[in-house]
Amino acid sequence: MSAISHIDVINALRHVNDPDLHKDLVTLNMIKDVKINGSDVEFTVELTTPACPLKGKIEADCVSAVKSRVNGVAEIKVNMSSRVSSHNDERKEAILPGVKNTIAVASGKGGVGKSTVAVNLAVSLAKDGAKVGLIDADIYGPSIPLMLGIKEKPQIYQHPETKKMLPLENYGIKLMSIGFLIDDNNPVIWRGPMASGAVKQFMSDVYWGELDYLIFDLPPGTGDIQLTLVQTIPLTGAVIVTTPQEVSLIDARKGLKMFQRVNVPVFGIIENMSYFIAPDTGNRYEIFGNGGGEKLAVELNTSYLGGIPIDPRIREGGDKGKPIVFDMADTEYAGIISGISRRLAAEISINNMNAGSNKVEISLGE
Repeated sequence: MSAISHIDVINALRHVNDPDLHKDLVTLNMIKDVKINGSDVEFTVELTTPACPLKGKIEADCVSAVKSRVNGVAEIKVNMSSRVSSHNDERKEAILPGVKNTIAVASGKGGVGKSTVAVNLAVSLAKDGAKVGLIDADIYGPSIPLMLGIKEKPQIYQHPETKKMLPLENYGIKLMSIGFLIDDNNPVIWRGPMASGAVKQFMSDVYWGELDYLIFDLPPGTGDIQLTLVQTIPLTGAVIVTTPQEVSLIDARKGLKMFQRVNVPVFGIIENMSYFIAPDTGNRYEIFGNGGGEKLAVELNTSYLGGIPIDPRIREGGDKGKPIVFDMADTEYAGIISGISRRLAAEISINNMNAGSNKVEISLGE
């Protein structure tokens, strides 16, 4: 029996595709550190995000491919790791060095639960192992400090060459909000340029460090803050939050088209308050209509990332500063939100691959 070679293993893994990126793992440079010890084989699959929704399938496909295509293999050990792909742009690097991807969470109108969605997406990505930051860019209605249970004030990062604010941290994410800097009882009475300037400072005057994803919770609509953001840095992309009823869909359509006009990719639509399951009967009620977000995604040629049901525990988690994906991680509702965050991570990876921004080398080990 001939000895197993590195090239045998690599050639076998050429038959395993990443289901999202639609290319084989070898071509995508995801196979690392191939090691052979007699009849035992070990290698690492480096995914483009720790939040990959199909991690288990990829691992199983790798084992199957090596077993069926390489003679004499006894044991196969697959180590799953990740290195988040980056949206490379000189302007982004100048303002946010170390931040790989910038994602806006937007809505055409208020009252659709956009901030609740943004918080739970951020916490879910962090739970999966990503380094995540969240900017509360809703200057006039900063609700995220409450939703994440933070009341402290930012400290100054002491560095010989610069003095920047340190973001506050909770649930594994870094956070900055105007809510940390003002009295809770006083409204923010600012004209558009002042609000836009605050968002700029949250990027340039805060020490974010190394992040895989920096999420911006935008105010509703298509005003100054949205335009300032897209003009200041090239966003990796945006997500639109809507509810099923037509009045919300009309505004969501406008929000999506705004991003398209300024050449910001839209990763997809999230439909919040999709339906309600009565806890006493288990009956499903579609209070705000049915399927509006999915139809809008088809109409505007974008992805439907998923629908989040109405559940009092989601609202209660926000009021108590305990996001449901963290506090009630085993519930069906937390699982739905986690699935949406993983689909979003996959869309970001696809976008970056298509832009040619994630180029790494194959490492075959010794």
